[in-house]
Amino acid sequence: MANRKSIQVVLAEGDRPVRMLLEREIGAGGRLAVRIEEGESAGHRLPGEALDVMARDLELEGESAESPIRVLHSSSASGERVVISPGGPLAGEHLPQALEEAFGFLTRPVPRERLPRESTTVPCASEVVRPLEGIPAASEIIGTSPRLVELLSRVERVAASQTSVFIQGETGTGKSLVAKAIHQASRRARKPFVVVNCSAFQDQLLESELFGHEKGSFTGAVNAKPGLFEIAHEGTLFLDEVAEMSTAMQAKLLQVLDDGHMRRIGSTKSRNVDVRVISASNKDLTAEVKAGRFREDLLYRLKVITLSVPSLRQRKEDIPSLVEHLLRRLSHGSQPRRIHPAALALLCEYSWPGNVRELANVLEGLVLMVPGEEIGVQDLPPALRPSRDFALVSAEAPLPLDEIERLHIQRALRYTEGKKAPAARLLGIDIKTLNSKIQGYGIEL
Repeated sequence: MANRKSIQVVLAEGDRPVRMLLEREIGAGGRLAVRIEEGESAGHRLPGEALDVMARDLELEGESAESPIRVLHSSSASGERVVISPGGPLAGEHLPQALEEAFGFLTRPVPRERLPRESTTVPCASEVVRPLEGIPAASEIIGTSPRLVELLSRVERVAASQTSVFIQGETGTGKSLVAKAIHQASRRARKPFVVVNCSAFQDQLLESELFGHEKGSFTGAVNAKPGLFEIAHEGTLFLDEVAEMSTAMQAKLLQVLDDGHMRRIGSTKSRNVDVRVISASNKDLTAEVKAGRFREDLLYRLKVITLSVPSLRQRKEDIPSLVEHLLRRLSHGSQPRRIHPAALALLCEYSWPGNVRELANVLEGLVLMVPGEEIGVQDLPPALRPSRDFALVSAEAPLPLDEIERLHIQRALRYTEGKKAPAARLLGIDIKTLNSKIQGYGIEL
């Protein structure tokens, strides 16, 4: 085996996106990846003496009781074995036995440089690889729905490139997590990941944030300040809500993206910046271009690759696992709260206009305010509870129009997370009218 240039690997991995990544990486350079599917006995797929390495996932379900690594020991193959574990309690439970059976141990997410390339590169059992920072942002994107699996698959492919990425999605869907996952899975992962919300700054302040300024360049500039492009050099700059940027700022951004050079406000010195730009918006940039609010040439620069983040109502099958994850996170190490199946069913039926962020906020309020260990139907906010009784009453005594308007304005403001300008656009009124109605109805933001 020492004379061979490449090795052959049996891959027993239950997580489909991880398996696809490992198959692709293992298959590079002439290596052979033999996949073992869920429910399939490892003994049926071992290629005998041709095998060099087995990559084994401790989480794989549905196998025969006999460990595939033990099958490897009893086969005619003389190869090395490496275990891949997700970490956590499962790894703790099975790690001693796995290490007895294996010559190496890797913890997911598996760094590419640790994937076996030659038999001499497989870590020995005494060299247990600790988890790197890995991709924590990706671990926060919870779910197994087809739309989400496809998104994560595209994130992995996009991360390997250096091109600009535009992330489209409604408010609260997790666009920033997707952007961070791209960065953490890319070659720039060890460099800065810098975030700026373009809707939070007026033009001069945004220009100063992005490009920096020299001392005395404007009133209040008492010291020189580097811009976020400089801070993100060789890393990633995430421009959130990029559609809220004025056309004047869009022109300045385009110039930097075109030639890779920028100048601080008040400076004549040009600085070279190597930055990957990821942008995001809850608006359709093509529609914004047609409306004259966004530059078409900048659109082409930012939208080389587009990733669409599904809304929560498009992947309702992920709500149970999201609820479990969020309740565990909100427990802060103590015993997580339980949720009654009927209450969970109502959470799954709700449309969630605020998406995952709204779900997280609702659960946080329930954890804080509900006594006891279980969250029941009676604990849910009124908007999530069954409306049968309300429907009967409203059929006999319809609500006044002003009450319906007040409720609709509140719903619009919840959808936009209290932002008045987007809420006014949704309602088809100007912001002055919206402010007047908020004040008139006594709506609290």
